[in-house]
Amino acid sequence: MSARPPLTLLIHVCAALLAAVCLAVTHHTGLEERPTALAFGVLVTVGELSRWTGARVREAAPLGAAGAMSYALLGEDAGQPTHHGVTQAVAVVLAAALIGSVPHIARGRGPVLDHLARRVLTVGFAAVCFQPLYNRGAFGEWHGPAYALLLLALLALTALCDAVLAAALAHSRTRWPFGPLLRDELHALLGIGSAVCATGAVMALAVAVVGLWALPVFSLPLLLTQLSFKRYAAVRTTYRQTITSLARATEIAGYTPAGHARRVAALSRAVGRDLGLTRPELTVLEYAALMHDIGQLSLVDPVPAGATAGLSTAEQRRIALLGGAVVRQTGVDPAVAVVVERQADPYREQPLAARIVRAVNAYDEKARDAGPGGPLTALEELRLATAGDYAPEVVESLARVLARDCLTLPAAG
Repeated sequence: MSARPPLTLLIHVCAALLAAVCLAVTHHTGLEERPTALAFGVLVTVGELSRWTGARVREAAPLGAAGAMSYALLGEDAGQPTHHGVTQAVAVVLAAALIGSVPHIARGRGPVLDHLARRVLTVGFAAVCFQPLYNRGAFGEWHGPAYALLLLALLALTALCDAVLAAALAHSRTRWPFGPLLRDELHALLGIGSAVCATGAVMALAVAVVGLWALPVFSLPLLLTQLSFKRYAAVRTTYRQTITSLARATEIAGYTPAGHARRVAALSRAVGRDLGLTRPELTVLEYAALMHDIGQLSLVDPVPAGATAGLSTAEQRRIALLGGAVVRQTGVDPAVAVVVERQADPYREQPLAARIVRAVNAYDEKARDAGPGGPLTALEELRLATAGDYAPEVVESLARVLARDCLTLPAAG
């Protein structure tokens, strides 16, 4: 088992210390309002059990997150003040999250420790911001819309805290730039994150007025939202599989070596990450990299090993334009076709995605044919050609990615 990165370890240790203190204090003082604690604990457990384990998910358990946040910001239950405080809020949410995570741990699905650490720290943050002040009567004059806006503001602040934690954990594990990761996390808050914040606030307000009966009522809309996101993700997965299958057409027909498109796509995405592309831009880049050789299907005689980097500029442009025309017929985002069409243009006239695809494609072709020292030789050739053929910033980013992630050419197939 590899050692955890220092930043990841620090976040896990902070979460573990907070959890240990809260559990110890709650065990010593006992549970306040046990029915309320049990109801919210069940809600969080159900949310964790229904956690989404698909790739590229911003909030894996939206119902669990909404329930946890609403308990941290709960001040009344059916008109009666609550007294559970910060430590009990963290302890109840942690216990429920652990129970709900058991099936996921047993199946080895997803980074459970990261998920639990984020949950503990964000609940602790929200509870510290709200519970001490509420119990001192600081919000006694806040009623109606003002109180609702207060809860929404605290939830938005907590969501920002969670976004920073998620970006920090991703940066620590992948060593991708922190800024673009944080930007993606903040952008994702506009989707399921906004639904979690709204549901958490509504639950806390509704329980304060009508009691615990509000929990199942206001859980249903978020469950339906989660289901719609799952279906959307399934459609996107099928869409990507279709593009991947289309990209393999050149391999099956013998125009390009097996695995070339996948290697170029994976390395292009890593370079795009390093250069700070947004998530939608990375998707366009990946799809274009997968289909960058599709124009070779128009050739009567295949290029040896599919190596277009050695062809004349005019022939490269012709293949690129034909490839773009094919891509446009597939119904893919037109931006993908633009990248495919312009990959053979002079790099100063290319969009950044096309510059990346061109450099990475050339690197893969040169490294594959240069023997044992292929990667270093290919990289040096690209650097020597930055005066006219390849964008210098892309080549240097490629070098950083190769050095940082120790990427090598995977086996064909």
